[in-house]
Amino acid sequence: MEAKAAARTATTVCVTGAGGFVGSWLVHRLLAAGRYKVHATVRDPGDAKNAHLAAMGGAAERLRLFGADVLDGGAVAAAVAGCDGVFHVACPVPDYALADPEARTRHHISRHPFLRHALPACSISSDANNEFMLQAEMLAPAVTGTMNVMKACSEAKVKRVVVVSSLSAVLENPAWPEGKAMDESCWSDVEVCRATENWYCLSKTLAELEAWDYAKRTGLDMVTLCPSLVIGPLLQSTVNASSAVLVDFLKGDRLVKMKLRNFVDVRDVADALLLVYETPEASGRYICNSHPMHVSDVIKLLKSWYPEYKYATKFVHVSDEPSFNSKKLQALGWKCKPLEDTLKDSVESFRKAGASHQ
Repeated sequence: MEAKAAARTATTVCVTGAGGFVGSWLVHRLLAAGRYKVHATVRDPGDAKNAHLAAMGGAAERLRLFGADVLDGGAVAAAVAGCDGVFHVACPVPDYALADPEARTRHHISRHPFLRHALPACSISSDANNEFMLQAEMLAPAVTGTMNVMKACSEAKVKRVVVVSSLSAVLENPAWPEGKAMDESCWSDVEVCRATENWYCLSKTLAELEAWDYAKRTGLDMVTLCPSLVIGPLLQSTVNASSAVLVDFLKGDRLVKMKLRNFVDVRDVADALLLVYETPEASGRYICNSHPMHVSDVIKLLKSWYPEYKYATKFVHVSDEPSFNSKKLQALGWKCKPLEDTLKDSVESFRKAGASHQ
């Protein structure tokens, strides 16, 4: 009876990319709160890899799965319809071989005209076409997908949309004062991203910039969260890209970048998303970072707890990541778990999933 009463009075929110690493934990937190009905978008609701969502507590009464690719504006609009708030978490990255790259490039440019200006010029038939395609297929989902969500939010008159951006939209800024912790006023330089061919940074930066431009033009209430490298225990059945960084530390055959890295627990990210959504005075961007630690020190900790793994032995030394300031988020009451807990919970999760096997 109590569950049915809660479902009748719950606020309805949409989570895009609900089957992913961050999305799954956010759905878990929303359902656990007991005051939300959740519209969760996934590529295929019938896919077994999304079964963990339906198995969550409260899912039977308050979770509805929608088959929606963020590049399909109509499908996104259907998922957002009737929602009070939206969490845009999805940011698909292609994981397939390119078929007929010339035709696919023309298709992407026709659907997403901004690509002609966002990417370096190259002939459709040139040898650079495959590189262009990789760039296009990272930028199109990020930018066009985000804009589809923003337009759907505006049409549905949602009260607030929270967009998951990334520290990648912050850190590529050579003009930032050396030694000063980067804060929310710092943006990655899109020209630097292009020049260094850092397409992920470019995609996240352009997507967030476009979202802010749209929000300002339409009056849509938007908040963005920029997390660092997100690690922690898996809820989904597959290992995502950020978790794979940690898995690579455990394996002896992987090349690992040796540098100072910034980490944040996926559960703390989910808490931060809920916090900025529920706090009326929350506004603008929020950096979400908790623990800077050198990769060598992370590996030492892991070895002390789990000596049975081979661990990475091949390293490439690269520049340290800059330092970041999360004081704005902390001022709202955000707290983070100790990195040691996050690392242990991550590895135990990998072991259970079989992802850490040698």
